[in-house]
Formats: sequence, structure tokens, C-alpha cells
Amino acid sequence: MQHLLAGAKWEPDDIRDELQEYVAHKLGEDDGVLIIDDTGFIKKGTASAGVQRQYSGTAGRTENCQIGVFAAYATARGRALVDRELYIPKSWTEDRERCRAAKVPDDWEFATKGDLARHMVLRALGSPLPITWVTADSAYGQESRFRRLLEQSGVGYVLAVPKSQFTVGCPRIEGLFAQAPDEAWEKISCGNGAKGPRVYHGATVRLPAVAEFDHQGEVLHRMRWALARRSIRKPDEIAYCLAYAPLETTAQELVRIAGTRWAIEEGFQAAKNECGLDQYEVRRYPGWYRHITLAMLAHAFLAATAHQDRERGAGRVRQPGPSSSQWRRFGDSWQLVGPGSRTCTDVEAGTTR
Repeated sequence: MQHLLAGAKWEPDDIRDELQEYVAHKLGEDDGVLIIDDTGFIKKGTASAGVQRQYSGTAGRTENCQIGVFAAYATARGRALVDRELYIPKSWTEDRERCRAAKVPDDWEFATKGDLARHMVLRALGSPLPITWVTADSAYGQESRFRRLLEQSGVGYVLAVPKSQFTVGCPRIEGLFAQAPDEAWEKISCGNGAKGPRVYHGATVRLPAVAEFDHQGEVLHRMRWALARRSIRKPDEIAYCLAYAPLETTAQELVRIAGTRWAIEEGFQAAKNECGLDQYEVRRYPGWYRHITLAMLAHAFLAATAHQDRERGAGRVRQPGPSSSQWRRFGDSWQLVGPGSRTCTDVEAGTTR
């Protein structure tokens, strides 16, 4: 295994490209959603590429860890991780000797997590994956460069943003929804979670168009939305999203896309529990990419196999086989039939059971 991850000659990016083609073939649908998020890998010491004390959303606190930025693909058929980048902090890129010891490429320059996310989005849009939507949490949604990239690429998005986010018509998005009438809040479901349906009070409002991005000539072809999701039990807890969508998109569709974001969390959990995504014993940069890519490939295979099994189960018609019971229906009652005995119906039909 160590030779495969550290010594053998192969390119993990080639496997990633084949993985995306495989997922497109097995799970792809026209309304596919690309999901961006990061996850932490807690590590000891200082030698593992990119490791330092930094906040890990996985742990919910600052830990000595590596951070990987990932892209997942989700449709009604299933979901799979399809791309990955290792975040290399400035404490590393400013120490070239340390980078060389961990086999970080000499030409690698510091890139924010948002930069890595944009690179993965562009790769995914150029891949065979059919993508209509992109969604991500507020760490990425608040970046105007990330949103502009999606708008210029002609892909819709539903992106979480902080309450302080500027939006068209209001300096802060929380102020926009503070003005919403009571009847604008409706009970909605963002899909099923680990504990059942995720039900909230939600409100959506259509925003004014931005001529530079939303029109083709004089014709409006995209529209903008703001969404808010308020906890039923704790009404002070409100999450916000900005959306960019084709004209025919409904508010219900935007809510569905927003709920799809949880698919990447489920993907992380499944890939870690079932495919060893976080159970690697490598320190160098190439070994990380090799292990992570192979774990992603294994996870995609399991997702595709599960979909195939569901399809087979849905298409299978169960035919009743011969009963091993000695009970037989006789008129409006039941009759006990011993081995080799014949019921009245059997005699009439000329058969023996």
C-alpha cells in the first residue's frame, strides 16, 4: 500500500477525471447539483502536508489538522465525491524547504479555499458531469468572486451567506427579511436528515435584476432570489441564502436545491466510515491526493451499485412460488391438506398436489 501511494508511477488527477466520467454515466441527470464544502483531517505533528492549528468545521473547533476542499455531485440517483484539493496555508507556502520535504510542488502558490473551490467548479463544468446547479455554505457563498464565476458560467446557484451579506435592495440580508410580513413565512421541508424531515419556517423573495448579468441584450433570462430559513423551535436562529436561477424556477425548487447541500456531509460520513477517506498513513502531498482519490472512487462505486440495486428492486415483480404450507383455501374456509392428498379443486382440475 505504501508503494502504491508513494512509489508507484500514476497520476491521481487522471483517476479523478475517470471518476467524474464514471459518476456522470452512473448517476448523472440533467438537473445535477454540484456541492462545495471542506472537511478536516485531525493529525499529530508538523510534517503532514498543509497541517497546522486551524479551525475544523468537522471537529467544531481549532485543531492541529489538514483541510481538504471537496466537490460532490448529487442527483435523484445518488451522490458521490468528485473532486478534492488540499488546502496549503501561508505558513507552508512561505517556507519552501518545508514544502519540498512534504513534496508540495515548487510552483505551488498560496490559494484560499475559495480559490480552490473556483478551480474545482471550472473543472466540473468542463467534465462530462451534467450540472445545472451549484450550492455551498456561507464560507464560499459570501465570496462575490465565487458568485460571479457561476453567473458568468451560466449555471444556477443557491448559496448560503452570513446575515451581514449585502444584497440588492438592502445593505444586510437580515434587514431584508426583518421587513417580511408574517404571511411570507411558511412551513417547508428541506428534505430528510438523520433524524427525519428537516422542517423550518421559510421565506423567499425575488430581488431586482442586475442588468450586467441577468439580461441577454434587452431580454431578462435569469432572476435573483433571497431565501431565509428560520428554526421553528428557536425563531432567533435564521439562515440565509442568495440564489441565481432561470426564469421558470419556482421557490419550491430553490428550497429543494438548498436542502441538497447536506448531501456532501452525508458523502463525507459515508466515505470516512465505509471507504477510509480519513484513515491514511501518508504525510506527503502526493500521497494525500492518491489516498483521497482512491477512497472517493470506492465511494462512487458503492453509490452507483446502490442505485443499480434500487433500480433492480423497483423493476422486479415478485411471483408467488409454491406454498410449503398445508393450509389450503376451500370455499369460505381453510382446509388442512396432508402430503399426497387432493382437495376438491384439485380433483376438478385433474391435478394432484
